Amino acid sequence: MELSKYFKSIIDQDKCAVVICNLEHEIVYMNPAAVMRYAKRGGQGLVGKSLLDCHNSQSVEGIKKVVSWFAESTEHNMIYTFRNEKENKDVYMVALRDDDGSLIGYYEKHEYRDMETAGLYDFDR
Repeated sequence: MELSKYFKSIIDQDKCAVVICNLEHEIVYMNPAAVMRYAKRGGQGLVGKSLLDCHNSQSVEGIKKVVSWFAESTEHNMIYTFRNEKENKDVYMVALRDDDGSLIGYYEKHEYRDMETAGLYDFDR
């Protein structure tokens, strides 16, 4: 059984933007929410481009520092990077690792803190 299609489906169904990068900071995948969120910056056209080109110099320095920290230890896998009060969310960078634990990339994880408005098991939504 190939698990990759299941993992892709999980990411594609996420309401939050997910942008996956390799260790050269190249954007290798954007889920549909990310394509929509970053449509004004190029949307799907950003795949294959450097994530670093989308950030200011202070953010670029921070991204590189986090990736170096991820590389230091297999225990270094997630770090809190930003609080966005306007959108009521916390932002994290998350390490992506191969089966042997080697670092292969990273992604940014957004966690919104708004309470769910749907009813429990609301099938009509």
